[in-house]
Amino acid sequence: MKHFKSLGDMHRENGFAPPEHPMLSLVRITPDLILNFTQFTCDFYMIGLKDVKAGHWLYGRTKFDHDKGSMVFWKPRQIIEIKNLELEEDGYILLFHEDFLLGSSLRQEIQQYSFFDYETNEALHLSPKEEKVMRALYESIALEYANNQDEFSKDIILANLNSLLRYSERFYKRQFINRKNHTGKTVTAFTNALHLYIQEGRLKSGLPSVSEMATKLGTSPRYLSSLLKIETGKTTQELIHIALIAIAKNRLRAGHENVSEIAFALGFENLSYFAKLFKKETGISPTNFKKQLLN
Repeated sequence: MKHFKSLGDMHRENGFAPPEHPMLSLVRITPDLILNFTQFTCDFYMIGLKDVKAGHWLYGRTKFDHDKGSMVFWKPRQIIEIKNLELEEDGYILLFHEDFLLGSSLRQEIQQYSFFDYETNEALHLSPKEEKVMRALYESIALEYANNQDEFSKDIILANLNSLLRYSERFYKRQFINRKNHTGKTVTAFTNALHLYIQEGRLKSGLPSVSEMATKLGTSPRYLSSLLKIETGKTTQELIHIALIAIAKNRLRAGHENVSEIAFALGFENLSYFAKLFKKETGISPTNFKKQLLN
């Protein structure tokens, strides 16, 4: 599989004009162009805005869900493949090397944007008004990119890129809320999957991981946590802990097991970790919780 370390190599391989900047490129895709990229990885972030007519965009070995005005995001060293992609109208692909962010606060902040990790059939679907906002930001970057770049260019581009990411976060949250109203609560499916994990006696093998729960629900860990956070205010990990502590409280009430037996039965290898989580959820240690019940 091909791995691109430089934007110049990637442009040459795919027949694009050389980039105007060694660490940043903005490619305008016209409807008369059919894109085909065999599987590759690279050292770049990508943000794509397109109205898909046909074809597919593979990310993390999973097809994105396409609709008009959709956006896609990739991070460095993910597997990408594009097959027979045709657009309804002009689209953009913004690529920037991770080192382009050196010296800016965005270098750390970009890690907080979970949509670079979704790896699922969940592109960002924009309303007409939202698409207008995004296209304006792309145009601002394109204008600066195409001009003779000077000492102010990078800061201006980074400011627009920062706005683009913040709007993406806002629009994804809107999408989650709308989708939740139409398709039912993800938390119900998650609760059922967690209940089944416990019923099957799998706690003997250890605590359920976020990755396991996400796989059960056919999504990626960060995407699942984003959905659950919208619906419950809690992450996947927090909901797993809450469920296990609820079981622990019931077993402590039963009275025939000691704290360590309950902790190990629930998949906790470390008793102090169990006690810490229990106190965080209940405000009291499991030992004192049991003593209060006995009294």
